[in-house]
Amino acid sequence: MKQLSVIIILIYLALDFSSHVHAESYTLNTRYRNKDASGHWAIREQKVLWNVKETAVIVCDMWDLHHCKNAVGRVREMTPRMNQFINKARNSGSFIIHAPSSCTKFYNDHPSRQRALNAPKAKDYPKAIENWCNWIDKAEEQQGYPIDHSDGGEDDDPVEHAAWAKHLSEIGRNPRSPWKRQVEGIEIDPKYDAISDNGFEIWNMLEARNIKNVMLVGVHTNMCVLGRPFGLRNMSRNGKNVLLVRDLTDAMYNPARWPYVNHFRGTELVVEHIEERVCPTTTSDQLLGGKTFKFKGDNPPHIVFMIGEKEYSTALTLPAFAKRHLEYRGIRCTFVNVDENNPNNFPGLIALKDADLLFVSVRRRTPSKIQLELIRNHFAKGKPLVGIRTASHAFDSDPPSNKYVRWSEFDDAVLGVDYKGHYGNKPPKAPATLVSVNRHTANHSILTGINPDAFEAKSHLYKNKKLSKNVKVLLTGTLEGQDNVINEPVAWTNTVNGSRVFYTSLGSKEDFNLSVFKRLLLNGVLWAIDEPIPPADPRVIAHN
Repeated sequence: MKQLSVIIILIYLALDFSSHVHAESYTLNTRYRNKDASGHWAIREQKVLWNVKETAVIVCDMWDLHHCKNAVGRVREMTPRMNQFINKARNSGSFIIHAPSSCTKFYNDHPSRQRALNAPKAKDYPKAIENWCNWIDKAEEQQGYPIDHSDGGEDDDPVEHAAWAKHLSEIGRNPRSPWKRQVEGIEIDPKYDAISDNGFEIWNMLEARNIKNVMLVGVHTNMCVLGRPFGLRNMSRNGKNVLLVRDLTDAMYNPARWPYVNHFRGTELVVEHIEERVCPTTTSDQLLGGKTFKFKGDNPPHIVFMIGEKEYSTALTLPAFAKRHLEYRGIRCTFVNVDENNPNNFPGLIALKDADLLFVSVRRRTPSKIQLELIRNHFAKGKPLVGIRTASHAFDSDPPSNKYVRWSEFDDAVLGVDYKGHYGNKPPKAPATLVSVNRHTANHSILTGINPDAFEAKSHLYKNKKLSKNVKVLLTGTLEGQDNVINEPVAWTNTVNGSRVFYTSLGSKEDFNLSVFKRLLLNGVLWAIDEPIPPADPRVIAHN
């Protein structure tokens, strides 16, 4: 009987591979994460060599339709690249398993479905291979998901979603589960591929073909890709070398839910979680060459930080802030620091040409004519600016030569005020700076999550006069015990020829320890680049 089983397996394999052209192996660059000595997750890269005959590609739930209209659009956009990837893998000699869950009935008479049904039974089956796997282990469960998808992750506009549900009903589909088959743009080769969504069947085929390596593509990353019987968790915990092809997947994530990042960043956070707790990842260019796949809407904003001051250590505080609160959100940040040997030169400011936002933390420097022209051109295009603390007198100094230019009107022309110095109050010898929300603009989006109660800032109070008509004061400041005498604007917005401007006179090193200041700065940046501002959730600033 054992000899007969071996003969059946050999015949099964011979029929499938008799005329299949293939290379011998894949050389794949992979990425994973582990904790470094400080306890932080660190990116690691490793090159692996996989035998093509011992490799399978599983295509997860690339359905023809979905209850989320945006999800359908992303699947269709990703399909051509995924089909190229699958064809390349097949032609190289790898086995392709199409796994459109709950849709196998559509393919009952397809040779690829019959191939799955007729595969020799495996000698042994891993425990619960037929079941959904919620967590790979206790460590993953304790860490939890990096996004909240408890609402199902739909990111449709409510009106568009209702219209989509109506359309699905009109064409005879169930609006909650409208899928019937795999999306047509992915080819299923009747000679070589298999179709199954069953854990036992897929394990049978993997074992019969001596498949040791699995690459998984498809949707949705935080749900089916991870949890299905054939998903990443089950493949990894049951001894397969498994890779998620991270540019050929998409999550179900609604940006209105924690952590309030855009949809594509939500998918990236899930990928990072997978690299930390489940398995490594790779990209489609490892087989196809060229560039990795990217959704058309995945264009993260680019911020250029122009830093040139010694008094407040923003060369240290701003990169730390950006890493935790901006880069975490998928925003690309470039830091242009003043030349240590030339206090008026900002090498690398050419990056401003493709920036979406200029962030200024500069004190009394006079850039070269070329560099100042870059700044002026930024505004000429209607692009926004954020400034903190000494930005009110950023370019107000005598130029060392005619190569450099003074822009003493920057505070009036761009920020919308006239900077007149400061009160020099430094506790405990002088009264503290007390900052309050301006009740007339308390509903402004930048003040989302800002406690309306007065707080003590660590910066001494600036004098800012002659506000332009477009300025909207958000926060005001006074000296402790002198609120009836002194009242200065501390944070405000301005608009200049279509450019959004946000400025705050706060920004000392100690201010960056205040949650209220960090939330203010985050909101100001997001408002300036016209990105959604998260709701009043303390985790926005306190997240790990």
